[in-house]
Amino acid sequence: MNSYSSQVRTKMMGKYSKLGTPGKWYLGEAPANPQPGIAPLVFIHGINSSSYTWWEDNDMYELAREHGYETAFIDVSPVKDMWDNGLLLATIIPDLYEHFGERLTVIAHSKGGIDTQAALLHYGALPYVHEIITLSSPHHGSQLANLAYSSWASWLADIIGSKNDATFSLQTGYMSYYRSQTDSLPTIDHVPTFTFGGTGWGAFGTSLFWGGLYLRSFGANDGVVTVESSRLPYATEIRVDDWNHYEIKRGSSTFPYLQDYLSEGGRIPITQTVNVASHSPQAYHPSYHQGGVYRGSIVEVFEVEEEVKEVIVDWVSNQPDPLLTLFHPDGSKDYQMITTADSEIFEGAYHHTFTLVSPEKGSWKLQSTSPYERYLLSVAYESPINEELEVIVDADLNLLFQTKDSYLIWNNQRKLTADIRLAFIRKGERQSKTNSWKNINQTIFTKIPKYGEGIYNITVDVHGKTVNNDAFNRTIILSVYVDQDGNIYQ
Repeated sequence: MNSYSSQVRTKMMGKYSKLGTPGKWYLGEAPANPQPGIAPLVFIHGINSSSYTWWEDNDMYELAREHGYETAFIDVSPVKDMWDNGLLLATIIPDLYEHFGERLTVIAHSKGGIDTQAALLHYGALPYVHEIITLSSPHHGSQLANLAYSSWASWLADIIGSKNDATFSLQTGYMSYYRSQTDSLPTIDHVPTFTFGGTGWGAFGTSLFWGGLYLRSFGANDGVVTVESSRLPYATEIRVDDWNHYEIKRGSSTFPYLQDYLSEGGRIPITQTVNVASHSPQAYHPSYHQGGVYRGSIVEVFEVEEEVKEVIVDWVSNQPDPLLTLFHPDGSKDYQMITTADSEIFEGAYHHTFTLVSPEKGSWKLQSTSPYERYLLSVAYESPINEELEVIVDADLNLLFQTKDSYLIWNNQRKLTADIRLAFIRKGERQSKTNSWKNINQTIFTKIPKYGEGIYNITVDVHGKTVNNDAFNRTIILSVYVDQDGNIYQ
């Protein structure tokens, strides 16, 4: 039994660090009118968070207590993967079961849902839980984690500390492997699982808006996790609504809907079951990325082709106030941007965002001046060309390029080229390799070097010209996991 829990039996949870203490658990104040026979609610937070998230600027704890539920909160590590946190939870959940004397309902936000599944299905905590409710958990990973480990974002992710075991494990290739190891277990349906998903991005210029913009090519999302990734084929989806990744964990957002699923003994109102579509892959590629580190000044160039409706230029930096100047193709200058701090995958970084409506075609330049800066340039296009490009990895680890040919014409005069950057990653080990794919029209595939078991994070920078001879550029980022037997997961 955790002795610290006795200190937090006050309405405001008593003495508590916002940073949390992995391995600690805390009891909420006893409800004034407890509901007999109703499972206690155990709340588990996600990445870059702690139990504090359930009551600070959040009425989830207050609503649960007012409605007669006993509550508890568990701190897991914000930087560890699902295996470490799952093992940790498996040591705590039995203690909570012993304390309350009955099986528990776990409500988990974001990666907390993955950690909970690991505890139940891989580390033996299954007998102590009668249902799991996940709030926008990235069950199939997040493409933002792929970006953090990509060649262009790596410079920035290193310095702000966003490359850790938690982010590593959320890459979509690794999560595909995790799903194969988890969803095939015979106990997978022994505890009912319920999910929520969100489609809101939050205010323009915020980290969630930028995340939503980046993720839009992968489907509806809440700024961090796509709706498809929040789903599981054997789970019941309670609701998808216009919540962003923060709002979905607030009591005023989701408690009215999940309350019907907190019935005695885990009895479920079948009439509210939602049919869940299977996980689907990405559809198109609307972004271009560059990144690095410099001292003094640097200029990055990006192209805008014809028929582009809007471009959002985001300079993601470890500096809050670099001197940024955006040069139009005609030489005019733009300084109008919005600056916000990131609080998710790229926590510790700052977004400096320009919006260009009906931008003129041609070469644009963004100059940054700072004594020392690590940065990621992310350019998001609303353009017909986005849906023309597709790069896939086959079962032999070949990189294949495909186009739909409705907007771009490939011939000997209009060569399509690509620069390929491979980051092979195992825990504690990283290897990098760069190749040039000079003529994709003539050679539609190229081989990826094989380094054995690990994550292959592949960045493909595509350069070409449209039918009207306008230059364009796009970046495609892929994440593939290869297991010890050579099986490929993506």
